[in-house]
Amino acid sequence: MIQVPRVGAAAVALAAVVGRPAGADTYPRQPGVDVLHYAFRLTLSDDTDAIEGEATVAVRVAAGVGTLALDLAQPKPETGGRGMTVTAVTEGGETLAFEHTGDRLRIPLARREGTEERRELVVRYHGVPGAGLLIAPNRHGDRTFFSDNWPDKARQWLPVVDHPSGKATSEFLVTAPARYQVVSNGLLVEETDLPDGRRLTHWRENAPIAPWLFALGVARFAVEHRPEWRGRPLETWVYPQEREAGFRAFAEPTVAALSFFEDGIGPYAYERLANVQANGIHGGMELATSIFYGDDSVGGSERRWDRVIVHEIAHQWFGDAVTEADWDDVWLSEGFATYFTHLFVEHAEGRDAFVAGLRKDRDEVRAFDEKNPAYRVVHDNLSDMSQVLSGPGTYKKGAWTLHMLRGVIGDDAFWKGIREYYRLYRDRNASTADFRHVMEGASGQDLRFFFDEWLTRGGMLKVQGRWTWDAPARALRLDLEQVQPGAPYRMPIDVAVEEAGHAPPRADRIDLRERRQTFVLPADREPRAVELDPRDLVLMDATVARSDAGVR
Repeated sequence: MIQVPRVGAAAVALAAVVGRPAGADTYPRQPGVDVLHYAFRLTLSDDTDAIEGEATVAVRVAAGVGTLALDLAQPKPETGGRGMTVTAVTEGGETLAFEHTGDRLRIPLARREGTEERRELVVRYHGVPGAGLLIAPNRHGDRTFFSDNWPDKARQWLPVVDHPSGKATSEFLVTAPARYQVVSNGLLVEETDLPDGRRLTHWRENAPIAPWLFALGVARFAVEHRPEWRGRPLETWVYPQEREAGFRAFAEPTVAALSFFEDGIGPYAYERLANVQANGIHGGMELATSIFYGDDSVGGSERRWDRVIVHEIAHQWFGDAVTEADWDDVWLSEGFATYFTHLFVEHAEGRDAFVAGLRKDRDEVRAFDEKNPAYRVVHDNLSDMSQVLSGPGTYKKGAWTLHMLRGVIGDDAFWKGIREYYRLYRDRNASTADFRHVMEGASGQDLRFFFDEWLTRGGMLKVQGRWTWDAPARALRLDLEQVQPGAPYRMPIDVAVEEAGHAPPRADRIDLRERRQTFVLPADREPRAVELDPRDLVLMDATVARSDAGVR
């Protein structure tokens, strides 16, 4: 939405849920449970907003696991009776007992011998979604059905492990009135017209994805099948009233962004990519292979939708293919997509546009930090899900953290680490610690100090300084003081010294560590100007003035 050698995927996923990591979010983990695949069979109608559902859930369970718990919202008075009612749970045709309380569906599992086994359960249910699946007229007054699961609303209409760690392959088999088209994740498997004026549409996604990425769009669409990109289908789905403008709006920069990210990061993880105009979406939503954009993404909007498209395509790598292990680490999705959008802008529009975007984000981070001084990019036991939506605090400060990391370790080590991080954790979950370890390996540096101060504390670096020139010593004396609240930052910072007769300015790197520090730099001539961080590599406010007490 606007981070070890590879081992078996099942073993990795099982290990990831064995216990609740220290400092993880508050989602109730299920040790020894690994969801492998979901098959959702849904019936939609124009006569009612109620849906009929059947979910086949394939899981691997460790020995001793006696219960499977799935998230599924129940009807409640405060929701006007909206929610899902479970009518039956079966396994191999045999009826199982279940308990549906507190929006959790708990299914006792008969114990079997063995250390680990694959089980397949079928949940039948029905109800009117309270959220997660918006059934409402679009901007043209046409009835539509669109999923909106971010961040944890898939449970409002699907029985799932509704957490980033719950990645699984999936398929949707949707029966709806034949006047609608249906779009979802992955590849189209089947379209069959039924004798009662309905149509069955079957989509399958063969890569594991988190539940918030499940896509379902049911509406009247105009669909453009564009030329394939590197062997993968590209599609545009828009309302028929906006066919011409819609096809044009999404034509660029889709191919350019896909090529830039695949060339720089690693192979695109999915079977196809579609851009979809969708009701109820604000901005864009990175649903795997079928990205949803708001009603106003086509026609009449002044918004720079090309940047939104790039952001959501970047998510196909970070957020979708490599997914944060829990909600505390959501910056691994949103901070990455924000920074990689900046990197694409640098590639496509040049350095000036790139720096302008970073400076704009810096201004927003500064204003946000002043009002929220304790806000941290990596959360601590996150329970308030609205906090994952902080644009300046998570998206933009997260992006700046990546930019600063690039400055600390250098371009070569940064890109080497990014490619290795993607290679190791594609189709898996990663934590901030995982990402740090990869970047330490790529750079040969201990980066704990950097990750701790920029991701686990609020605020930003603020520096005030004065300089003097010592003519006899041919040296520049630079006195700096960190004036932000809290402990001093440790940060390497470039200093640009402009001397008469020398162009461009010379750049020296200093290692800022203490509240007050003095640095002595060579200067054969009296400097005309001294500037901290001339390349905009550090998230900080800095002022440096000449002292009148220079030595001549």
